[in-house]
Amino acid sequence: MSARCQHRPFWVLFYAVTAFMVAPTDAAAKSSREDDVRIGRCIKAAARGRPWLEQTLWGLRDQEAGWLGAEITNSNGTHDLGPLQINSWWVPRFARMLGREERHIRHWLRYDPCFNAEAARWIFLAALEQTGDYWKAVGVYHSPTPWRQRRYALLVAGHMRERFNRR
Repeated sequence: MSARCQHRPFWVLFYAVTAFMVAPTDAAAKSSREDDVRIGRCIKAAARGRPWLEQTLWGLRDQEAGWLGAEITNSNGTHDLGPLQINSWWVPRFARMLGREERHIRHWLRYDPCFNAEAARWIFLAALEQTGDYWKAVGVYHSPTPWRQRRYALLVAGHMRERFNRR
């Protein structure tokens, strides 16, 4: 099956919005272990039974090291949001795709682990479709700059090797 058939961008995010439109819990009210379990379930769900994709999302999550409620300011004025640190640059695009207000998208990216994981899935699979190269797509998830892509891909590979004991 082609990457295009696998990622169906609108439906992936539409599913995430409609399936997880519950009010998020206050990040401070849950222990970080409970949050990690929730994030893990969402990564598994976003992978749709594809082990390679689940491992990729875990590699991205381990590298990004975000948390529920995270909003990290970048030097260029954007913010990295939630567990998989989705750049706020994506917020207007997702808002247009889903017909939702940007403030809602931003909130879901920060506080809804499943919406965040679905967004990460979409970004990665779109990059994979665009580049046709797995490690290039991992790098594109992080940056449009080639040297940053290469560095990031190596870091993610290290996290995947550590988590899944692959050499």
